[in-house]
Amino acid sequence: MLNLSKDIKMVISDFDGVFTDGSVYISEKNEVQKKLNFKDIMGVSIIIKSGINFGIISGEKSNILNYFKEKFNIQEIHGGIRQKGIVLNEIMKKYNLLPSEVLYIGDDINDIPAMELVKYKIAPKNLNPILTVKVEGLQITENYGGNGAIREIADTLAGL
Repeated sequence: MLNLSKDIKMVISDFDGVFTDGSVYISEKNEVQKKLNFKDIMGVSIIIKSGINFGIISGEKSNILNYFKEKFNIQEIHGGIRQKGIVLNEIMKKYNLLPSEVLYIGDDINDIPAMELVKYKIAPKNLNPILTVKVEGLQITENYGGNGAIREIADTLAGL
């Protein structure tokens, strides 16, 4: 069971390894494709309908991020970000959020600076194990990234 507060006002997530299983499919024409699970897409809907803001900070640039921006009218979509902590800090200032009001979801070492800024930090079951040593207070989902981790978090936040 995840331990989350009703005081959470914003969820910010990494994308690859959280919404995906970390795999990348590259076609013969060098087109990149990623597989998403509809449970996780529904999870974003549940989070937003619960009155919680949602955003994505991804290290990669991807047209898939535009899908979420358009489908859910998400304002905080940031792709190609190497310094996730800096961007998360700017978002927190913009919305006047305390560390106890933000949940960050990530799966690898480039998420550590963002995780250090907030009280609530979660990684999917397929996380890089270094996070369990480096990130104090890290919670781990029962589900893997790309296979229901976001939905698990959404259901917990919504009290389902």
